Amino acid sequence: MKFKDYYETLGVKRDATQDEIKNAYRKLARKFHPDVSKEADAEARFKEMGEAYKVLKDPEKRASYDQLGANWQNGQDFQPPPNGDAGFEFSGRGGHPGFGDSSDFGDYFEQMFGQQTGWGRSHRRAMHAQGEDHHAKVQIDLEDAYRGAERSISLRLPVVDENGHVTTRERTLSVTIPKGIRAGQTLRLAGQGGAGIGEGKAGDLYLEIAFRPHPRYRVDGRDVYLDLPLAPWEAALGASVKVPTPEGSVELTIPANSSSGRKLRLKGKGIPGKEAGDLYVVLNIALPPADSEAAKEAYRTLQQAFDFNPRASL
Repeated sequence: MKFKDYYETLGVKRDATQDEIKNAYRKLARKFHPDVSKEADAEARFKEMGEAYKVLKDPEKRASYDQLGANWQNGQDFQPPPNGDAGFEFSGRGGHPGFGDSSDFGDYFEQMFGQQTGWGRSHRRAMHAQGEDHHAKVQIDLEDAYRGAERSISLRLPVVDENGHVTTRERTLSVTIPKGIRAGQTLRLAGQGGAGIGEGKAGDLYLEIAFRPHPRYRVDGRDVYLDLPLAPWEAALGASVKVPTPEGSVELTIPANSSSGRKLRLKGKGIPGKEAGDLYVVLNIALPPADSEAAKEAYRTLQQAFDFNPRASL
């Protein structure tokens, strides 16, 4: 998709107040409304302005847009990063859905935040009311899910200051990560959400768990995957090799005549739980480089030793 400069669409500066954004949208909406405008592109312009205003009018969506768009220019190809909202604290009582693919940058924010934001709501009439629940996505290491951990987590809550500018309030929490937690599961921190009104209790904070990208492992539910390089002779003749797991190294027997892509299962070595996941070792045959005359001669000898055509089935 193309990154769109919503500030340029509404004709405001990036440090515009919320009132300035609202006034700019109203002015342009009157000018380009399809029912009254004589401009040839009025309908398209009106749709673009609505998309921009939908994001910039909401402090939470605007704060994340500013972060995601900091290094992008208008018209550039843009792919929303996975877990792009990690570390942001959102108000509202409904969780935000997952990311998924989106053909439109505005749709991305709709997927990212849904309808849960609480900004601009009318004041509660009751003298005493419980505070709003808050939601945030946090990233942990895969190893934390294997062992459990105590982690210090920093969250950023977008707020509107007294001058109408969107700022970010930061806070740090100590969080217990239980052993066996999976990506997508939620931790509830009682009383850590929005403040109550009068004698009302504070709301709760719900933390959705995501795993940081790991240089070695991939995760699918409770199952974990590891790509294991093998020398050709290890795959052909079989071997016993040391394999790393998040719980430590284990010896794995490679059956003779193994091919690339073969999966070997280490039962119960995935993420712990009542029904622990498995760890799948995916074999990947790595060829030695022919970077010397001796190495090239070894390949020639191998070529002569086998009547083998890898493309025979084609």
